[in-house]
Amino acid sequence: MNPARRRFSRQGEPPAYDGSDDHPGVGWTRVAPQTGTAVRLDPGDRLTVLDPCGEQVSDLYLVAADDPAEVFSSGRTTDYGNSIYVSTGSLLYSNRSRVLAQVVEDTVGVHDLTLTPCSQDTFDILYPELRGAQHPSCFANLVAALGPHGVDPDRIGSTLNVFMDVWTDDRGELHIDAPPTRPGDRFSVEARVPVVAGVTACSAEKSNNGVCTPIDLRVDRVG
Repeated sequence: MNPARRRFSRQGEPPAYDGSDDHPGVGWTRVAPQTGTAVRLDPGDRLTVLDPCGEQVSDLYLVAADDPAEVFSSGRTTDYGNSIYVSTGSLLYSNRSRVLAQVVEDTVGVHDLTLTPCSQDTFDILYPELRGAQHPSCFANLVAALGPHGVDPDRIGSTLNVFMDVWTDDRGELHIDAPPTRPGDRFSVEARVPVVAGVTACSAEKSNNGVCTPIDLRVDRVG
């Protein structure tokens, strides 16, 4: 069992949400299953990622708006936070040790900083039953979403895998369990500097309890 489930205990039901499996709530934008998008955030703007159906991962990747060579670093975020877990209050650092954003709301407490976004190679290597068939991937979706903002594919590293339940046993073996989200669970970050945020509805069936579903997002701007 993921220790994060004990470290960040859940209280009650998720916040009320007027969206459903069929449509996003008022003021929300739907990211269709196995796709991605990008949004710009200025300092103080808040991005909320919400699971409308339950048991769905979303890959989040931040890039400095003024220099696409400065990107989110899971390693520095882990190092400076002295934890492999993030939740409310956690700071998200760049490869240049600058704080890009802060987690300001989290109704789940289970997220992953260790794995890279799924790619075609992921499916070729870990899904042999697909026999090399083309498959949507978070990496390809982030490349498409962030490319217009000047982000080179080689700049896309390990993402913040929102709602993904990854843990290690006492032998160091990785385990991936179904995301513990229920409809309406959410995760919000507040930008500290101008950033472009890439957001996906994860494409890897094994990370989403066998079925890929949408992700809803909302941006609350200070200006």
